[in-house]
Parts: sequence; structure tokens; C-alpha cells
Amino acid sequence: VQTHAQVGVGAQRPAAQMGGMGASSVLGAAALAAATLNALRRAPKALHQRGCVAMAARGGDLSFETLVSDLETVMKTKNCGALIIRLAWHDAGVFSNGALKGGCPNAAMRFTDGGEGSFGANAGLPDVALGLLKPVTDKYVPALISNADLWQFAANVAIRVMGGPSIKTRFGRKDAASSAESVESQEGRLPDGDKGIDHLRDIFYPKGFDDKAIVALSGAHTVGGCKLERSGFEGYWTEEPLKFDNAYFKDMLSKEYASETTAKGCPQHRNAATGTIMLISDLALLSDPAFKGHVERYAADQSAYFADFSEAWVKLQENGCSDLRDSL
Repeated sequence: VQTHAQVGVGAQRPAAQMGGMGASSVLGAAALAAATLNALRRAPKALHQRGCVAMAARGGDLSFETLVSDLETVMKTKNCGALIIRLAWHDAGVFSNGALKGGCPNAAMRFTDGGEGSFGANAGLPDVALGLLKPVTDKYVPALISNADLWQFAANVAIRVMGGPSIKTRFGRKDAASSAESVESQEGRLPDGDKGIDHLRDIFYPKGFDDKAIVALSGAHTVGGCKLERSGFEGYWTEEPLKFDNAYFKDMLSKEYASETTAKGCPQHRNAATGTIMLISDLALLSDPAFKGHVERYAADQSAYFADFSEAWVKLQENGCSDLRDSL
């Protein structure tokens, strides 16, 4: 597709050669200039028409509004919001600025020949999560949005659809071209569910998060659950795993949990009455007064939780990114 800049460059050459020309040459140059001006005026319409043809070939007009609608449909019909949140979190959560450097949300998990697509912590994401998003991906990427932006935006749509806060997404993330653009390992970058407070701080502090943000981000466990074959843990955190609210914090304070070991040998805690679970990293939030105070505040005030979660979540989504913009 010829751009306006390309049209302009082509038009400038004859004008630059006009010195020493005769009258007929000047008239010819003037005619050429007029023709060029008309071409420039027609170019936006032509480009728009070509763009519409490309969009139609992919299934109709593509817009921010249709993208939102299609993502809402996926979340509501597939009940996969929690999995899409996990996809976004694991893509962005590899960022670190401590002893380990680099990492950003770049959709490197698309490649399963190595790198992030092969991390054990990401089990179920390259196949199941991306499979659920595939109709949307095929329709909108790269015509309207990058994979990396789509994953983060889809998570924010999922949070809202499940009753959580409306979170603004900025755009401009670049897609990895291969698995070689992955970080070196999940170790030291993504948290482990069988570890406590010191581990959480070791993971999150280098990302720029404080104790309040760690607790707020942990609250995303209010949706979804653990699948034995993917993580080694098993069960849902709350009784309504498709509802994004502050139940995670309420349950943590009000329910009793007994230690158990899953069939995969992973330690966790389960409430006998409801069957809901907490991981060691969840209940660790009650072991330190600096963390527990935030747990108690979020259990009592859902709006406070939503506000703090939104702030921390946006930071997570944008860590390692530059030149993000407010619209597609």
C-alpha cells in the first residue's frame, strides 16, 4: 500500500529539477504538481477502501468496539476469565529489575519450542488459553492489535465481566518474534504457591511493588482455581470462582483450613465445609502484620481492594514497556 509519504517523495523529484527549465517545462511541471495534489487528496480514500477490503476478508469491520464485544462473548460463553487473567499475569509478571533484569509482556508464550512457552508455571496457557482466544486473535491480530496488547486487554475485559473494576488499558506492546525473546527462566520471576512471605517479597520487590501491592495482586485468586495436572495444586479459592470480588480476603479471615498434600505431592490447605483451598503463599499473608492489615482492610472494603488492585495491576501490565498510548 502506497503511503502519503511515498506519494510526496515521488512528487518532489521533478520540482527539485526545475532550475534552468523553459516555459513549456515549467507548464509541464505545474501540471505534474496539480496531478500530484489530486493524488494526495484521493490517497486517504483509497487507503481507507483498501483497509476495508482487508478487514472484510478477515470477517468484517474491525474496531475497538467489536473487539470488546467479541472478548466479552468469549468470557461469558467459555467462562474462561480467570485463565485469561493468568495468561496476562504470567506474560507481564516475568519483569524484574533486581538481580535478574528485563522481561516484559511480549506474548513470547506463543512459541513452545523453548523459553516462556515451555515454562512449567505456564502449563495450560500456550495451548488452552490461547486456544480459547484463537478466534479473536485470528480476527484482530495484527490488523488492529498485537498479541501482547490483546492478552492484557482481554484480561481487563475478563475482570470487568466477572464483576471486578473497569481497568484502563494502554496499548503499544511489541510481540516477540521467537522464543529467543523470552526471559531465561521462571525462577526468581514468578511466585511459587508453596512458599511464604520472604519469597513473595523476593519476587515482587524487584518488580517495584510494596507489601500493599503484593496483597492486592494476590487477591486475583478470588477467581479461578488450581488444576492438578497443570500446577500440582487442586481446588478453587472461593465458592464463586467466576465472580471477581473480595471473597478471597473474607474467606481467608473467616474460614478454617487444614493442611493436605495433593496427589502430585504439593502442600496446600483446604476448608472441609466448602472444599475451597488456600495455598501456603495465600495464608502467608496473615503471618506478617504488614500484610495482614491489608487483608483485613480489603475484606471489609471491596472498593478499597478494587482501587489498590487496579493500581498494582496496571503497573504489572506496563512493567518493561515504553511508548504506550491511550488508544489503539
